[in-house]
Amino acid sequence: MANNRVICTENNVDYLSIRKAMTSGARTIAELVKLTGVCTKCRGCKSELGAILSSVCGCKNVSLKAVVHAVRNGADTVKKVGEVTGAGTGVNEETGEECGKCKGLIQNIIDLGR
Repeated sequence: MANNRVICTENNVDYLSIRKAMTSGARTIAELVKLTGVCTKCRGCKSELGAILSSVCGCKNVSLKAVVHAVRNGADTVKKVGEVTGAGTGVNEETGEECGKCKGLIQNIIDLGR
């Protein structure tokens, strides 16, 4: 599970803001710039945006590509995507509770089909 941290030091944009933008449908750096204000000039942005965009579930290390593939092959619910990919099924080791932070993004991928 990823912790919140500042990704764009120039404009003080944090990881969770970027993930929220992805949950709203952002899939490209240009879309992230528009929705979050990341500048793409600072070191954090340049080195991390691509990896953040390509990942859906940090707990289970599931890529956007894997989730999109599952959706295109018929996984039409968050639960079904989790069964196929493992995304959304992570457990917080400290509390023993389900993480589920990526479920909104998974639902968005299902809704948009991308």
